[in-house]
Amino acid sequence: MQSSIIHHPSSMNKGAFTATVVSNRRLHECFWSMDLAFTGAGARAFAGFRPGQFVQVDVSSLGLPAEHMIPPYLRDAAKRNILLRRPFSFADVTAGPDKTTAELLYCALGPASLRLTTLTGDDALSFLGPLGNGFGVPQGKKLALLVVGGMGAPPIRCLAKLLRAEHPDMEAIAFVGAKTADLLPFEGRFDEISEGIDLSLPAFARFGIPSAVTTDDGSAGRRGFITDRLAHWLDEQHDRSPPETIIYACGPEAMLAATARLAAQRNIDCQVSMERRMGCGIGVCQSCAVECRVEGSTETIYKLCCQDGPVFNARSVVFVEHG
Repeated sequence: MQSSIIHHPSSMNKGAFTATVVSNRRLHECFWSMDLAFTGAGARAFAGFRPGQFVQVDVSSLGLPAEHMIPPYLRDAAKRNILLRRPFSFADVTAGPDKTTAELLYCALGPASLRLTTLTGDDALSFLGPLGNGFGVPQGKKLALLVVGGMGAPPIRCLAKLLRAEHPDMEAIAFVGAKTADLLPFEGRFDEISEGIDLSLPAFARFGIPSAVTTDDGSAGRRGFITDRLAHWLDEQHDRSPPETIIYACGPEAMLAATARLAAQRNIDCQVSMERRMGCGIGVCQSCAVECRVEGSTETIYKLCCQDGPVFNARSVVFVEHG
């Protein structure tokens, strides 16, 4: 049985909205967390934001941090003018009667995201959204396996909250991987993360969701790839029903490809959040093509990540083979 991606009516309310920065703090390494507040029409539009959807952020008017705050490898690139909006996915959204708050979890790795670090409380930031289609929860699912690779964390964190709020009886387990502990985009003490599956990762523990963590170098959790950890866990499950299980994944494309193969081999539904360069985010520039299979045919077609995704049924995506 293939799971379908649910197109939510909130995508019909997209527009350009201004949010107020409530706080903007550095977590560790390059990772930052920005809390935002939308009011008025923006609050109403983003109240319907679904995990996996995204926004386009305007950084063209933002300045650079002091030179000593700019990493040496970015000092030349940082001087470029940023004309196009940049895509981000929210890690958390909370709708209130008069205000909708959101958390933007980002990594300052380029000239655009570097400019975001200069924002402080009461600053304004322009967003285009909500855009794209997010994760869906098909009927009959009892177990959700949340697979995160590095900066694939925001939409999966957002999904974890939704599952607890809208599907409280659904069991969930998070499988989180990164190259090193320093590249885990979470708060907390990573030296306290065990090699088992438990509640040691606060980002998911707050929703009662246990997690398994791997790092390539073994600096946090268990050494290895998270897809191998997921495969071993699935091999040990003899009382789990594949039709009642669904995998949600976001991260590097090689990880998504491996996750999709695992799901196909075990006949488990899988939804993947794809990443592409998005010049406009609304389907005009055609720069974010994803090759997809045509059901019942050997042919393929190209769909747009910004309009048809970013979330796709893993069975439909043609992944590039990585050696």
